[in-house]
Amino acid sequence: MEEIEDYSDIRLKGWCVHCGESISTNKTSWDHVPTKGLLDRPLPAHMPQVEICAACNNGFSLDEQYFVAFLSCVLAGTTMPEEQLSDKIGRGLQRNPRLRQRLEASRTEQMDLFCETRVEWQPERDRINRVVIKNARGHAYYEFGEPMLEEPSSALAVPLMLLTDAQREDFEGVGGGAWPEVGSRMMTRVVTGHDLSGGWVVVQEGIYRYAVYQEDGMVVKSVIREYLATEVRWSD
Repeated sequence: MEEIEDYSDIRLKGWCVHCGESISTNKTSWDHVPTKGLLDRPLPAHMPQVEICAACNNGFSLDEQYFVAFLSCVLAGTTMPEEQLSDKIGRGLQRNPRLRQRLEASRTEQMDLFCETRVEWQPERDRINRVVIKNARGHAYYEFGEPMLEEPSSALAVPLMLLTDAQREDFEGVGGGAWPEVGSRMMTRVVTGHDLSGGWVVVQEGIYRYAVYQEDGMVVKSVIREYLATEVRWSD
């Protein structure tokens, strides 16, 4: 990815975008957005990062581990460690049999009308949503320089294949609302086209892309491995 400097309003950068605590008076760390485990190695150069309080960063770790492992198991169709998207995820499942058991419990097999087995997965949605919202807050802050401290008005995560053609077309569209603030990274992207494809910021082709725009509030979308669609909205 291209390295893009941020010149948005510095007055909005004094607190953690997740809890609102002061950055200057608390221990902080840099959080990758998106979650690193969702990407393939090697990671992109100049991958987006935002400074947040260390307590929040550490607090997301277990949910991120669950999210990454769950998505890998769904795409692999199994919780078998050797079948996962990466050796790292497989090793994680081997070291954490409790997590693997939880993931296995979310997997069910159903017989369809043609006597073929269909696998269904039921995620722990609260954990999925926490990671989706965490990444969305990071994307909004990184691209627009705006901390979204309020709870979002809506958040969803759904496989792209479950969307109708009309829903898919609507989701893929990136709103043409207010222009980004002058000096923000998104404004630079709009002018230069850096890492943009149809309004989407491409972190890794076919692996992760996201869009951030203002349309009656802030909207953040992502597509993970061209399988999972997420959308988080903050209404005005």
